[in-house]
Amino acid sequence: MRIVVDAMGGDRAPAVEVEGALQVVRENPGDLEIVLAGDRDRIAAEFRQLRVEAPSSISTEHAPDQIQMGEDPARQIRRKKGASIVVATRLVKDGEADGLVSAGNTGAVVAGSLLQLGRLKGVRRPAIATFLPTPTGGAIILDVGANSDCTPLHLLQFGVMGEIYARHVLGRPDPKVGLLNIGEESTKGNKLVQSTYPLLERSHLNFVGNVEGRDVFQGGADVVVCDGFVGNVVLKFSESVIHLITSLIRDQVGDDLRNRFGALLMKPVFRSLSQQLDYAEYGGAPLLGVNGGVIIAHGSSSPKAIKNAILAAVRFARERINDHIRRELIELQEQEIGTVSP
Repeated sequence: MRIVVDAMGGDRAPAVEVEGALQVVRENPGDLEIVLAGDRDRIAAEFRQLRVEAPSSISTEHAPDQIQMGEDPARQIRRKKGASIVVATRLVKDGEADGLVSAGNTGAVVAGSLLQLGRLKGVRRPAIATFLPTPTGGAIILDVGANSDCTPLHLLQFGVMGEIYARHVLGRPDPKVGLLNIGEESTKGNKLVQSTYPLLERSHLNFVGNVEGRDVFQGGADVVVCDGFVGNVVLKFSESVIHLITSLIRDQVGDDLRNRFGALLMKPVFRSLSQQLDYAEYGGAPLLGVNGGVIIAHGSSSPKAIKNAILAAVRFARERINDHIRRELIELQEQEIGTVSP
């Protein structure tokens, strides 16, 4: 198994990418190989900083350029042929890597994947699926940013792709699929969700109907479907709430001796809660629907998050997620559900 990492993408690149790659090969010895796509000199400097030699299972593919957050992704993908995300996606396209991890500009990752890898046959739009903690073991929500404007057919395909990922990667034998809406009734919501509801209802999916915002974190569904605009707002809002909760707990403990003693007793609980809420535990979000295994990590990822994102790319490839998506979309078209106007 060979995974390429966009070593110049994150906020602290290439330091966290190098450390994350080292953690993976140390903890998972075997046939796993990591390719770091980035500036060769800067990557070598990071190994020297860590006072270690690059193991034989980690190699470097020189990519001197990078796409900055403020740049137009599609334009720069075409112009900067030496950008790390361009080089990384090219390795996947050429069959020299089984998966890709990037903590860089999300727009650049999506644009690079579409332009170089292309969409899977039958996929109208790719979708970013991210993990959210719930009392029932977590759920995925998609799309969270690849598509601001969607059609009912797009959302139906998001449901199919999300259900496949939940089944094969999260281990849910019959994932519950819900449509994010402002009410439970099928008549609620805007035209998009009202038109999507009957498509999901007629599909082979275990569709549980509409789920409201309050249901997302209560485990109302294993897969929550929405357009990328709404999904990105939900994702960013949930990140801010998690940060608020941890800050409030820290402030309440303060310097009060009784509070600090109580916090000490509750430390195992806080540690467990922190692990459940920490995005680093989940690594990254798969870009479903493109012709390759692409995992998008958080821009501020830690080495641990990069490590888990690499492991997510490995699982994606080993579970042959794209093969399942191709097959089920063909079945969907044969059932004539996909004949709805895009």
